[in-house]
Amino acid sequence: MGDPLKVLQEYWGFTAFRPLQDQIVASVLRGQDTIALLPTGGGKSICYQFPALCMEGVCLVISPLIALMQDQVQRLKSLNIEAEALHSGMSNREIENALSHAMFGKLKFLYLSPERLATTKMKSKLRQVPVNMIAVDEAHCIAQWGHDFRPSYLHIADCREWTKAPILALTATATLETRSEIAERLKLKTPEWFEMSFRRP
Repeated sequence: MGDPLKVLQEYWGFTAFRPLQDQIVASVLRGQDTIALLPTGGGKSICYQFPALCMEGVCLVISPLIALMQDQVQRLKSLNIEAEALHSGMSNREIENALSHAMFGKLKFLYLSPERLATTKMKSKLRQVPVNMIAVDEAHCIAQWGHDFRPSYLHIADCREWTKAPILALTATATLETRSEIAERLKLKTPEWFEMSFRRP
């Protein structure tokens, strides 16, 4: 992708990263599992979108809500970046088309819920996708929801069976216990941890 800062300016209009963004990006680009605790509005999306653009392949984004996925996809498409979100409102043909595009390198980002990721059919399809990284958005849900009404959150790490891509877990809120559970449940390998101050100048 050439000069990273030129890429940052071309797609996002920024001339520099915010504090910690550059370190998080560098960690992911080294292939390191990473956990990032950033406040809402702290620029979490760039932390996975930027490194994914710098690598060959497709970034899988695990997100809890359809509205969040659609908002991110719309934003990426406005930047001329190919992205799709798999959700319950799509027909089987639309889902198959999106997966086909991912398999043949026509997408950079594929968004899906943990429930969809957990299905046997989806696992089979994703084995054919050249995944460059996995971003787990709102990762605190693993602890807050995984034991209750969305147990699929506890099985995201099953993807380790078919990809060696690094995992980036992103959240705006996490106690020490939640941080430990995120790392354990995602089977992160010696993850690097980054935490931005919640004091906003």
